[in-house]
Amino acid sequence: MSIASGPRGRHLTRRLVQLYAGLVLYGVSSAMLVRSGLGLEPWNVLHEGLSEVTGLSMGVVLTIVGALVLLLWVPLRQRPGLGTVSNVLVIGAAMDGTLSLLPEAHGPATRIALLVLGITLNGVATGLYIAARFGPGPRDGLMTGLHRLTGRSIRLIRTLIEITVVATGFLLGGSVGVGTVLYALSIGPLAQFFLRLFAVPEPAPVGAEVAAESPEGAILRR
Repeated sequence: MSIASGPRGRHLTRRLVQLYAGLVLYGVSSAMLVRSGLGLEPWNVLHEGLSEVTGLSMGVVLTIVGALVLLLWVPLRQRPGLGTVSNVLVIGAAMDGTLSLLPEAHGPATRIALLVLGITLNGVATGLYIAARFGPGPRDGLMTGLHRLTGRSIRLIRTLIEITVVATGFLLGGSVGVGTVLYALSIGPLAQFFLRLFAVPEPAPVGAEVAAESPEGAILRR
């Protein structure tokens, strides 16, 4: 039996499917939050603000910002993985594609439904792509790199980064609202739940059995 069709091949296939499914769904969920009009997740407040200023689509701005953040990895000595590069390329395209298909929401019930579904789907997406273990997204790597460089806690670094991007995005015209607050409060527990749900167990070596393990040290998103 070839490696491609054996346990390790199936293991790799599952990880790749999870990675790209998660990234596409992340873009879809972000577009749902945009259409809800009730506030965006922190980084997309910045992306929307820059979109308003530059006239570029939010997906294009997201991709450009992701690439620029990735450049900051160089002095921080961070190493990108397949998931890192794919994060830059896939999420923005999925977001723009969804925005082109999803109409503006009208009425409070529709907008609230989009908000709740968008946040929940974002948690699903985060769990999927992080559990695939192909490397963190550019923004997560920036956070961990600054943590290692400064010695400050991950929580403090993440809080400072997100306050900065939200404030900057708001000043540029990005949407801050109840959705921003709800996202901040719920994404951690949601992502942790789905991270465990979608954990990919390591394939057992020949002649041995290993227990399924959850990914260790996973970083929860923006």
